[in-house]
Amino acid sequence: MQPKLRAIFFDVDETLFPTSEFTERARRAAVKAMQDVGLRMPVETCYHELLEVISEFGSNYGQHYDKLLRRICPAYWQGINPAVLVAAAVTAYHGCKRDSLEAYPDVIEVLQELQRTDLILGIITHGLEVKQADKLLRLGVYPYLCPQAIFITEQLGISKPNPKLYRRACNAMGVSPEEAIYVGDHPVDDVDAANAAGMITIRVRRGGRHLNQDGKTSANYELKNFHDLDDIVRACLEAGNE
Repeated sequence: MQPKLRAIFFDVDETLFPTSEFTERARRAAVKAMQDVGLRMPVETCYHELLEVISEFGSNYGQHYDKLLRRICPAYWQGINPAVLVAAAVTAYHGCKRDSLEAYPDVIEVLQELQRTDLILGIITHGLEVKQADKLLRLGVYPYLCPQAIFITEQLGISKPNPKLYRRACNAMGVSPEEAIYVGDHPVDDVDAANAAGMITIRVRRGGRHLNQDGKTSANYELKNFHDLDDIVRACLEAGNE
């Protein structure tokens, strides 16, 4: 008999909101803001140079725009204080966060429904602790989560795709992996890892960089919108009551 479902944990990026769409919009806004205060480099050229910086130093690197100015020809910004250029980029990026960082509409609707159950609703996410926590607040999903069930890799010292991360979260909430669902988009970091931990896995396939990638294992379920999650949860609950 399948164990009774007791918890659902969610990934954040590309699962609760369209991360790739947002980051492209915000990065382009940052580059345009630099041009508006005097950068003489064409927007598209500068944008692709920025993407190289991000690829080489990682998305969580704290000085993307400083590094960008160091690697391009100084003639593009000669006579302009580089601090002004960096400030313009950072301000524009965070302006996009303020104005357009939103969860998929069906995410909020489904979380509202799930909150009426006895299930623990939590997060297992990779990234910097404040950065990921900020997303939960801006996306408007935090009110529907169990406050003790938020697990961020930087805080735990365990990163995806280590299955220990998922087992640690389940253990902290007093549930076995077999009693928990994990919902994520990444075939390796989310599906393979949570499968290895023994959880019920649901892969989100609604876009993003990993849409057409495959891991070594398959998820127990797939969904293209969060309303599909209602049916999956109902089936898991019924199976656990048999």
